Amino acid sequence: MFNKQELIDFCNTARESYLAHISIDCVVFGFHEGQLKVLVLKMKNEQSWYLPGGFVLKNEPIEEAANRILKDRTGLDEIFLQQFHVFGDPERSRPHREMYANMLPPSENWFANRFMTIGYYALVDFIHVTPTPDSHSEACTWCDLADTPQLELDHGIILKSALDTLRLQLNYQPIGYNLMPKEFTMPELQKLYETILDKKLDRRNFQRRMLGFGILTRSEKPRKGGAHKAPYLYSFDLANYQNALKEGLKGGW
Repeated sequence: MFNKQELIDFCNTARESYLAHISIDCVVFGFHEGQLKVLVLKMKNEQSWYLPGGFVLKNEPIEEAANRILKDRTGLDEIFLQQFHVFGDPERSRPHREMYANMLPPSENWFANRFMTIGYYALVDFIHVTPTPDSHSEACTWCDLADTPQLELDHGIILKSALDTLRLQLNYQPIGYNLMPKEFTMPELQKLYETILDKKLDRRNFQRRMLGFGILTRSEKPRKGGAHKAPYLYSFDLANYQNALKEGLKGGW
């Protein structure tokens, strides 16, 4: 939450730099220790949690704005980003309008505008992300999807919509290259799919289908140590994976 002078300074900068009425909100998914993770922000002087987001510079393409916002929050340059929905309920920004209504008249208050937000979801390698708060937040952190704190504004709706879209994507596009380590076992990949879909999958059917897609390469040697019969390691065939993203997969889960 801004104090009055901070609000005045931000509003002056925003009017000069950003497009009015448009924002971007991002759902950043990671996968770690068998759990799907979501990146969230806690604002300064509030007990409020939000998704990472920001505004679009006046001469900036939308995709570049989304990448800029996420680079600032994650430290990553190349991120798998998918635009999935535009959220435009007239009342979605009302809490912010009310929060600052007594500090500035509407004509001077950036937050008095109605904002439509463009939703993106991102898939990232958990271990390569450096969660970084912005100047208005005190924390940027991962949380388990099942333990996500209550999100302000309509960010809970945005998160659910992103997850629904990701689940739908599994029916026609591959998932995993941006979420898994370079090498992984088939059970680890199956756990990712089960976590996203929130249901159990048959082991033999899963392996048969994944190998049938032609997007995996099996290592010559199994993983060392551990179980009596160590599982084989797999990696993604990037050329075939990229082709599957364009051409699609047949069948659903």
